[in-house]
Parts: sequence; structure tokens; C-alpha cells
Amino acid sequence: MRIVSIYNESMFLDVSQLGVRYAGSVKPAVDGVSFSLQAGEIGVLIGPSGCGKTTLLRAVAGLERAQAGTIRLAKQIVSSPSAHVPAESRRIGMVFQDYALFPHLDSARNVAFGLSHLAPAQRDRRVNEVLDLVGLGDIHKRYPHELSGGQQQRVALARALAPGPRLLLLDEPFSNLDVEMRERLAHEVRGILKAAGATALFVTHDQLEAFAIGDRIGVMHEGRLHQWDDAYALYHRPATRFVADFIGHGVFTQARIEHRGTHAVVHTVLGDLVDLQECPLPSAYPGGLCDVLLRADDIVHDDHAPVKAEIIRKAFRGSEFLYTLRLLTGETVVANVPSHHDHALGEWIGIRAEVDHVVTFPREASDLPETISQC
Repeated sequence: MRIVSIYNESMFLDVSQLGVRYAGSVKPAVDGVSFSLQAGEIGVLIGPSGCGKTTLLRAVAGLERAQAGTIRLAKQIVSSPSAHVPAESRRIGMVFQDYALFPHLDSARNVAFGLSHLAPAQRDRRVNEVLDLVGLGDIHKRYPHELSGGQQQRVALARALAPGPRLLLLDEPFSNLDVEMRERLAHEVRGILKAAGATALFVTHDQLEAFAIGDRIGVMHEGRLHQWDDAYALYHRPATRFVADFIGHGVFTQARIEHRGTHAVVHTVLGDLVDLQECPLPSAYPGGLCDVLLRADDIVHDDHAPVKAEIIRKAFRGSEFLYTLRLLTGETVVANVPSHHDHALGEWIGIRAEVDHVVTFPREASDLPETISQC
């Protein structure tokens, strides 16, 4: 398949201290959000329902007005309290979760819908290019009802790409598809966007989708952006306690940091965590008391370990079980265990901590996002 890039401009998106408030609402839907996307990058916004991610996407599109801060597209201010470029003038493409394909038009005419300004020969050439780009070069005459869900989504993507938008916005585009299709299509769409050189901002509630498609991922909660980073950093170096709790499987357990010679040691219910780099000093917390994040992949099943835990919940994941385990202290941890270790509920097994990235938090959470210390 011949790939034809339709992006020739050096584009980027810059959002600075953006605030969006709906009429009659006490709290802003988007509160002081700042992030940027470089040309050709794919950004993803993720968070629980009602966190503000779709409102933020709509503000970038020009469908919501900014009450504070700015949105710049290619260094031009398109939103601020005193300026608002209409949505139709921003050259932004959008893909929605319901695809919004016209049922009475075949695939080629759906893709050509936004190309009426081109001469017929140019229009046909562009339609062929983008359908080839999304891997659907042979479905020109097929109608939406004759296509699978994944094919319909790729036609919608081709239609959004066809006019050559400066920025592409995707609002939970895979939510109507089954789990297996969502993950596969996320990888395919990333490849398509990269082949096109597109700059895109994507909204999803699914972490696996976010990890599969995003160069940068933003975690939102109650209108605020807690962290804008790559997937690895979100998982291993979360910037706030909320991010640590929201991304992946893990628990917070009480711990105490102390000096041992020239090194710091973190005492936990699973034993001491040692050989730590960049660990905070014990004085970072009153009495060295803190909470430590223990993820499911930090806990190793070891029959010879001195610490035992009772299996109180198990979830089969194919290659592994996700066990929820209760210690003698009453605290719980979670562990990924290979699925050939099929233990029964109520059984006690040995576990130990094997932690590469030790992340600590203040013992008491505050109302505001906390900057955490990392070991």
C-alpha cells in the first residue's frame, strides 16, 4: 500500500491554564489545564466519567468557550477569554464514537463529503489516497450497513483525514466495539496516524487503548490535569496519588523510611525495600512515616517467603490470575500470578516484594493533588 502523507505543515497544540465553566455550575469543568502536543504526536486524555476530558476536547475543537487561559494552534491563539475562533475556521477534524456516517452514501461518497471545494479529479484522487491509507482501498462502493464496526470506524477516520486538518480530535471512537476489536484497532489507528504524520488528541476511558495509541497521556480528575507524560512514567513515576491509584492495579500500604548506613531503607509489611536510588530522606515525612505504592507486578508469589497472605479474591486473566491477598495485619495487596498457579479462595500463599520503582506518598492525603517523592 502506498502511503501519502497529507500533513505538510509543522503543527502543534498548546493549552495553557485553560478554564471552562458551564453556566450555572459552581465548579469549572476544566480547571487550569496546561499541556502541549508537538507536530506528529498523538495525545490521549483519560480519566473517570465526569472528569472534564470531553469538555477539554470540545474546547480545543471550538465547541466550548474558554473563560480562562489560552488554546494555541500552530502558535495562533484560537481560544481565550477575549478571543474565539469559530470551530469551522480551525481546520480541525473530528471522529466520534457513533461514527456519524451517512447511511445513504457509499464509503467513497462519505469520505468525499468534505471535499466539495476540489475539482472532481482531485476529489477522487484524495478519496483513493485516504482509503488506501486506512487499508480500505477496495470498499468504495460499499454502504455503512455493509461494513463491520472496525471498517466503519476507519471510514470515519478517512473522512476526517481527507480535508487535511491541522489537528485531529477523536472522542472515544472505539467505545461501541468489543474489547478485542478495540485493542487491535487502537494499534491500527496509531499506525495510520503516524503514516499520515497527523497530530491528534484522543479521549478514552480505557487505559489499554491509551497505552496502545498515545505518545503522551494526560490523566484528568475533577477538571484538573494531574499528569501529562508517557505511559511508562504514568505507571512507574506517577506525579500524584490519584494517578498512582487510577493507573494500573496497586494498593497503598503504610511504610517507614530510615537511614541504614549511607542508604535509605523502606520498612513495609512485606519486609524491607533496600538498594534504593533517589529515595527521599526520612525527614521528608514526619518520623519517616509514609505510604508506599505496591503494584500487582511488585508482589511475587514465593512459597518459601516468610510472609503469608490469604487469597480473598481472584480474577482469571488468561495467562495470569490477579489475586487480592489479605495479610495477617489485615492489609490487602494485589498480585499477578501465572495462571498455572491456580490456588483456591481462602488458601494462604507465600509472597514477597520485588520493587524496582519505589514510590512514596505522605501518610495523610490532602484535598489538592500531592507531588510525591520517588525512590
